[in-house]
This record gives sequence, structure tokens and C-alpha cells, in this order.
Amino acid sequence: MPLEPTKTVRGVAVPSVGFGTWQVTGREAREGVADALRAGYRHLDTAAAYTNEREVGEGLRDAGVPREDVWITSKVWMNDLHRVRWSCEQSLSHLGIDRLDLLLIHWPPEDGTLPEAALQELTALREEGLIRELGVSNFPPGLLRRALEVAPVFCDQVEYHAQLAQPGLRAISEEHDVLLAAYAPLGSGQSGLLEAEPVVAAARAHGCTPAQVALAWLLHQDRVVALPRSTSPGRRRENLAALDVELTEDERAALDALSARRERLFDPSFAPAWD
Repeated sequence: MPLEPTKTVRGVAVPSVGFGTWQVTGREAREGVADALRAGYRHLDTAAAYTNEREVGEGLRDAGVPREDVWITSKVWMNDLHRVRWSCEQSLSHLGIDRLDLLLIHWPPEDGTLPEAALQELTALREEGLIRELGVSNFPPGLLRRALEVAPVFCDQVEYHAQLAQPGLRAISEEHDVLLAAYAPLGSGQSGLLEAEPVVAAARAHGCTPAQVALAWLLHQDRVVALPRSTSPGRRRENLAALDVELTEDERAALDALSARRERLFDPSFAPAWD
């Protein structure tokens, strides 16, 4: 039985598989977005820091898909937390749209404090209709709980894959009906996720690829969407087809066990204390 093409949080439907655009710029970004939308994607993830919002917007227009059919997420960079409205307006202008579906705080402040003023400004933008929903990215459980006390946080976008499960965030997601958006859902070439025995065995059993198994593991989870990135048209379609992979309970449990080592791929010097 195919997985659901959308995840519903607070009555809002979000496409389960998004097209991630980190490190995809210029012509490659424009053509990649257009191709992804023609292939069936209806969820685009970008950020001010990616410096590709103009190309993402151009790709959207090139594809000819109605704007209202596509979920678009962007993010406010750390240096702009004191001017969230300006950052939002810049993103809207670059993308060529009049409303973002989701605007996130890209990273919390380096000192680990809660960016309360930025969250309040995001809330104001939501009330004014410039953004549909607001959220955060790279917020560990403790900081996410604090953010939820001051703003209607809809989403936390974090590194999330079978080698880095997020039980703390999952608990908050269930308690507060929060979306979790998984970046780096396939790990990386250095992580070895796609060569792990449980992943390969499940791929063999289902006649699919290891990448599809890794994505299906995420997509089986409530309130979780995946944001794979690929510059290959074939891989983009392969990733979207992960919605057709129905893992067994035993297969999901075997992938769950891969998180025992808690292998984090993205941990820059300014990252928060992960809890």
C-alpha cells in the first residue's frame, strides 16, 4: 500500500517528499526545480543563505505548475534574526511570490538563547498573511519546547536519517502536533547509510534502491517529511517513488537500530548543544 503523499499537521497538508536545494545554484537550481516539479514534486525547500531563491522562483515559473499547488519553504539566516521582516520580504521578492508557505529560523543564536523577538516577528508575519506557517531549524528538543511557549511553531527542520533518529523531537511532535522536516535524509557518501546491511537487505526484498528504503523509513513516521537533494533527474524521480515502498515492521525495526551510534553529519561550530 503506497504511503501518503502528504502529511497533515494542524489541519494543514504538506507534501511528504520535498526537493532540497542546498548547494544547488545558478542554472542547475533553475532547471532542477523545473524538472522536479514536472516529475511530480510539490514541495520546494530553499533558504536565504543558499543564494538560489531567484533561480528557485524561475524554475517554478518555468514548470508551469500553479503556485497554489506548491509548498515553498525558506529560512532566515542567523545574521538577520534582528530583521526578520526584511529577510522575509527579500525572500518573497527573489522568489517572485507573495506568500511563503513556511518561513524558518535557519539556526538558533550561537549563544544558545531563544530568539524570542524573531519568533514574535514571524508570528506577526503569519497574522499578516505574508507567511502561512512559521518554524525553526536545527532546534534541539529543549529549545524547541521553549520556542513553542512563545510562538505557534509549526515545524522543526533538522538532520534526520536512519543513523540519526530523533526520539526527543518525535515526542514533542506528537505532543504539540509539530511537523519534522528531515534534511540529509540519505546520510552522506561518508556515512555509509546506503551500504548498511538492513538497508541493502530491504532494498533487495522490495526490488527498489537503498535510497528509497532510507526515505521510506522516514516517510512511515507520522508528521515527518523528507527533503532529499539531487542534481540527477533520474535520482529525483527515484526519490519521489519512495512513496511506493512499504517496509515491514521488522525492516523498520532493523533500520531503527542503525541510530545506536548517533552519527551526526552536520555539526558546525555555531551549532546548539544537541540534547
